[in-house]
Order: sequence, then C-alpha cells, then structure tokens
Amino acid sequence: MPFHYKTFHNKEDLISHLKAHTPSFYYSSKTSTVIPYDKLTEMLPIPEGVSDFYLCDLTKIPGHMELKENGNLVLTGAVSWQEAQQFLTSKGRNLKTSPTEHLALITAGVATSCTGERCFAFGNLRHQIVSLKYLNYNGEEKTLHRNDDFKSDSRSLKKYQDDFSAYQNFKNAPYPRFEKATDLMIGTEGQLGLVTEVEIETTDDFDVNHVFMLLPRWEENYESHMEVFNAVQFHRDSIISCELLDSNCMNYLKPDEKLGENQDVIFLEIKAVDFEKIYEEVLLNFKTISSEQVFEIGKNKFHHVRAGVPRAIFEVNSQMGVVKMGTDVQVSADHFTDLLNFYREASKVGVRYCLFGHFGDSHLHYNYMPTKDQSAPCQEAFLKLYANVLKWHGSPFAEHGIGLLKQKFIKKFHSEDQTALFKDLKKEYDPYNQFFPQGFMLMK
Repeated sequence: MPFHYKTFHNKEDLISHLKAHTPSFYYSSKTSTVIPYDKLTEMLPIPEGVSDFYLCDLTKIPGHMELKENGNLVLTGAVSWQEAQQFLTSKGRNLKTSPTEHLALITAGVATSCTGERCFAFGNLRHQIVSLKYLNYNGEEKTLHRNDDFKSDSRSLKKYQDDFSAYQNFKNAPYPRFEKATDLMIGTEGQLGLVTEVEIETTDDFDVNHVFMLLPRWEENYESHMEVFNAVQFHRDSIISCELLDSNCMNYLKPDEKLGENQDVIFLEIKAVDFEKIYEEVLLNFKTISSEQVFEIGKNKFHHVRAGVPRAIFEVNSQMGVVKMGTDVQVSADHFTDLLNFYREASKVGVRYCLFGHFGDSHLHYNYMPTKDQSAPCQEAFLKLYANVLKWHGSPFAEHGIGLLKQKFIKKFHSEDQTALFKDLKKEYDPYNQFFPQGFMLMK
C-alpha cells in the first residue's frame, strides 16, 4: 500500500517533511463532515505516478495562546475552539465564531473557513482573521495580513474577483474569496500551504439569554418560521444567533433532551442587556406565535442540545456504515422559501431525514439518514438541489468546505476563470503538488 501515517510533535519535524516535497494529506481532530476519515484509504485517490503518500496528523503539535492588548487572540499549533473559548473566558473575552464541533482545531477551521452560529451577529470567519502565518512547500514560514491585497500574476484573477462579488454577503462562496492576502489560506483546504498561526478578533464576554420557540413542523407549515426569520433580521446587534432544529432532529436526542412533542424548535441567543427590548419588540409581537410557545433555556442545555444533533447523526451514520449525506446550502433571503420548498419535496423520497442549522442566515443542513441500499434517491435529490442552488446564485457549501465528498457537486459552480486561477495558484504555491493533491483545485 502507498499510504504512510505520520504524526508530527513539533514544527521542526513538519518543516523537514515539507522540504521532502512528499504528496500528503494533512488532518487534525477528524471532525470534518466532507472527509470520510473512516474510509479515507478507500476514497482518497493516489495521484498518478505517486508511490508513497502520507496521511499526516497535526494534532500533537504544541499549542499556545496569547491575548493582545487590543483584544485579538494569537494562537499557534494545535488549539481547539473549546480551548480558545475557555482561555478567553478567563480573560473576560469570547470568540466571535461558534462552530458546532468545539473540539476541532482552529487552524483547520481557517483552512475550511468553518463558521457557525454566531455569524448571524459577527459575520463570517474570514473577516475576523487579522493575520496568519503558514508554511510553504519549502517549509518556510510566511506572514499574511488582511490589510494587504491578494496578489497573483494570473490573468484570471480580475474576472475571478468580479464573479465573487455576488457572494459578498454569504459565509462562503462556491470558491475562496482571493481579495485580501489572508484569503490565500482561508477556505483553500490546505491545498496551498499549512496554517501555523492565526490572529483573530474577539469580543467582550457579555451575558446572553437563551430562548426557544416551539413551532409547527416545517414540512406542514413554515409561516411561523418565516415570521421569525423576517423579524430577527433587523436585530443582528442584539440577537447573536438564530438556530433551527426540526422535529425529526429530536429523534436523535435522549428523552430528557427533547423539546416539544413533534414540533420544530427555533433558538435565539440574545444579549442580556437587550433582552427586555427584544422580548417586547419581537417575541411579544409575533402574529403566528403566542407567548405560550416561547421559553427560556439554560446556556449549557442550549449548547448541549444544539451540538448533540450533528454529533448523533455522525454516530448513526457510522453505525450503519454509510457516508454522511447532508447539505450545507446557503441562499439569499429572496430564495429562502424556494430552498424550504425544495426540501419539502426532498422529504418525500421515502428516506429518513432531518433539517437543522443557521436559520437566521438562510443556511441550513438537510440530512438524509439512509440505509446502505437507499443512497440512490438521495443522490438524485442532491443533484437536483445543486442545480437549483446554481440557478438561485446560492452557495452550495457555505461552511464546511468541499473536501472529497462534495467534489462531484461543485464542478458546475466553477467556470474556466475559477479553474484557471486554481491551476495558476497551485503552480505558484504548490509546484510539487504536495498539498492535498486530490483537492478541488485540480479536480478533473
């Protein structure tokens, strides 16, 4: 077998490996939803002519954190979102990004442009990164600043940047931004270098009230859902996140964790200082939702229930021996009901499913839960979905990247201008094709 496993315990060993120009796939935490880690050696195609390929574990490189006087967090090495949050809490600060999987490493999150719940208030991750350092193909550490423009001699860059403008308000476009220098590493999934250090904005650790609303099943009537969606858009300074778990999600929680009875749940995180205002101006003024449908919930239970669903889905898929079949689609507000209507039709194919995610951002995760012999109708539904997302000018993968599992769906979103720039950047920053050569930049 051409696969070799290697674990790095310090940056020096990693640099030595990079200097050898050996084609490698680098990973940390194994929390990605677009990389089938349990089937990696089966699904990772070895590039033609490669006799040795390395699977490289970065989780053992020592991590370090420092809080600057301006409130920015500087971290190096293997630091998880959970560790960063705990560190910042001790300093009276907090992250602006709140991914579902807090055990994932932040450097990996930068590579995929992982976002999360709090984008509703604080925007996407790429705008929060002030600077970063990365190792290039020769093991040299380079520094990038967001105040500097992205530079490339590629003739496709200008057209590429013009195409991206339609996605400025999305968490991620179907391709990386490439406007600021830091964009070289954000969302490129480790195909151009390895992130070693990140300086990221943080916020005050303010108190938050957590509220949930019990609503009808979205498959039957989403009028109440859309009333919430429209109302919260005007209060992004006070409402930190707006999240959905549908009634089907509750089937994957323990009995004492379930909320409601065959009902959908929408959660709101509200700044405590603004809670009374939001309660009076928003929560008491819904036409389709009564005050008896609105409840407060503790912080710990909120996070436990919200994070419990995607984790449970992962476990169920692993037990059934199937690869996760879920979406990561974000559309504009104008097309949000189009997306919901499509999911309504998709729910009728006779396969178990659930819907959850970042409702306030019109960014949802629709997950089929098939048996091994039910994958065909799911794949057919997804092909139709992505054809519509292209028509709606939406983003097919707004949060978790493309990896291996999504490549067959992303091709139609990349024109010659995108693929030409990808090839030029790979030649410039990865001349030996040693960084994740199976990634989307050179996919066939």
